[in-house]
Amino acid sequence: GHIVRNWKVRWFVLLQDKLLYYKIEGGKKEPSPKGRILLDGCTITCPCLEYENRPLLIKLRTKTNTDYFLECCSREERDSWALDINGAIHAGHPVQVQELHRMKNSFKLLENISLHNIVERMCDSSTGIKLTRNLEQGNRYKETFTGSALVDWLISNSFAVSRFEAITLASMLMEENFIKPVGARSTEATRYSDLSEQFLDDSTALYMFAESSKKSTSSKEALQFNISELSGTIVKQGFLVKQGHKRKNWKVRRFVLRADPAFLHYYDPTKEENRPVGGFSLRGCLVSALEDNGVPAGVKGNVQGNLFKIITKNDIHYYIQASSKAERAQWIEAIKPLT
Repeated sequence: GHIVRNWKVRWFVLLQDKLLYYKIEGGKKEPSPKGRILLDGCTITCPCLEYENRPLLIKLRTKTNTDYFLECCSREERDSWALDINGAIHAGHPVQVQELHRMKNSFKLLENISLHNIVERMCDSSTGIKLTRNLEQGNRYKETFTGSALVDWLISNSFAVSRFEAITLASMLMEENFIKPVGARSTEATRYSDLSEQFLDDSTALYMFAESSKKSTSSKEALQFNISELSGTIVKQGFLVKQGHKRKNWKVRRFVLRADPAFLHYYDPTKEENRPVGGFSLRGCLVSALEDNGVPAGVKGNVQGNLFKIITKNDIHYYIQASSKAERAQWIEAIKPLT
């Protein structure tokens, strides 16, 4: 919606020069359209990754710079709609339409493309591919991504122009041991000898970074940690109590909040070296106070109160205790503008 930013089901009809959408009442579309999108001068973005939790989006921008976000029910449906809408936009240019259909199942590797560069971009904490925990046949895998998510990411970052091209590129990353299949679904596909069939453009096929790619990027990541993350202006600092991720125990840490770039780092006050023991980018984070009536799920051990929680864009939960409600409010107010 343009006024209230909620999502509603609409029935769409694609015409030669416009896209009509209708309200659904009682399982039937109303006779008159609710609105229309004029396709003349439109630009289309597919896949559109502006909403992390909505991977099936198409973005249409009209020549008056109005943005429409349309969510489909499957990747196949999304790509089919995008191809047909693109064809309607360029209907007056038959050569361009033919080129669109040719690119759908063609492969032309970009000149001077570097697989190392692609992996470095994939590992970027702010613009890289989102890593998630996945469960398959009783096995739990950490820091994985799906085949279809990688294909979307490669197209969105202009490493490929079609899904066929992105699949071939992803297969090359797997052949060179930058990524590896995990779980039965993706591992089984590696039995095929044809390169284009080894990688699956599938939302149930799981992949992860191979150890070799982690080692090759570790030194660069450490350099970025020192120069980039710690270069921001200090906005606030002080001592807070943080819950550990593994042992779930509580330890005093000195927190430092920085802006431009926005990061929150924490230091071990018992160590003399002035290096953070952890930290994360605040971009896309959610921060909120936790009420003291009862211990929230995910919190263990000795809880004195004045809790607040930060959820990163990678869905990592940090539980932190302040010494008072006033201090908790001050930290939340300082963090919120930087997310």
